[in-house]
Amino acid sequence: MGIRIRRVLAHPSLLAALTAVGLVVLASSPKGMADAKSPTPLLVELFTSEGCSSCPPADAFLRELDSKQPLAGAQFIVLEEHVDYWDGDGWRDPFSSHDLTLRQAEYAERLHVATGSYTPEMVVDGAYEFVGNDLARANQAFQKALTLPTVPVRISSATAENGKLHVHVQSDLVPAKADVWLALALDHAESQVLRGENGGHHLEHVAVAKRLSKIGKAEKGSTFSKDVTLDSVAKPSRVIIFLQEPGQGKIIGAAMKQFQP
Repeated sequence: MGIRIRRVLAHPSLLAALTAVGLVVLASSPKGMADAKSPTPLLVELFTSEGCSSCPPADAFLRELDSKQPLAGAQFIVLEEHVDYWDGDGWRDPFSSHDLTLRQAEYAERLHVATGSYTPEMVVDGAYEFVGNDLARANQAFQKALTLPTVPVRISSATAENGKLHVHVQSDLVPAKADVWLALALDHAESQVLRGENGGHHLEHVAVAKRLSKIGKAEKGSTFSKDVTLDSVAKPSRVIIFLQEPGQGKIIGAAMKQFQP
């Protein structure tokens, strides 16, 4: 399907609001307090681009979710996914991927996004999408996602050496069929943007997706267990495993492993 772009203007005080307003609201969740001993993983995907002037505030919000973990009862597993449809507007995003553009387009179709793909777009657990700068919608989506059933997922081992990544993945019983995905991401990345809408700005990123691979299928009523080896891998900063209903549906379980620097 075709890609359509919507440019969303950021509120000038948004960065301050992330801490002063948004994070306070998120941390006040009664359900989060009750579940503090067993946080529920929430996979937060941010579709973004260095060529989009509205994206840096959403990128900053994602960094806050990753570093502050502001909602008691939730474990935010974040993944920053750079699309490539901005690359012709004066600046080629060095982290962009056409595969991620296609992933976003599938979400736009399944979640019935009237405007089509746009940036910045945040998708929570494959079920809720909204403008990545919208703190109120983010809070609503996080609260709703905490009510969805989840399957415990574990990365029992992960090693990277000699250009190979070895990972062992396990899950509890899966209530429905699911695709099992592995994402490799960088903990931190930054760019000095020379041209385009963000020309002259220094941008920072977290959990930048470098590789996204489907590694198997989990069958209904069964557990999933697999040893996975990926070739041609520079040492990543983090590995993310998630189970997603077929057709790029809801995320039903996720886990993350960070490598020591």
